[in-house]
Amino acid sequence: MEENLEIKVKNNLRHIRMTEYEEEPKEFADRLKVKLKTYYVWESGAALPSSKKIFKIAKILNKKVDEIWWLE
Repeated sequence: MEENLEIKVKNNLRHIRMTEYEEEPKEFADRLKVKLKTYYVWESGAALPSSKKIFKIAKILNKKVDEIWWLE
């Protein structure tokens, strides 16, 4: 019998953007060097950046990866 394990990944992008940077989504997307549409997909949790991009974003924001994304 095969179990279907669903892993949910949550993120703190919106909170970081609004509280630490006080930026509009477009400004924050520019800071992360991505298109606005891409940023919206990540912020909503509909998709994740590549692992390489996750580490780049953490570096840009001066955060640890687990301060931005975590498993629920």
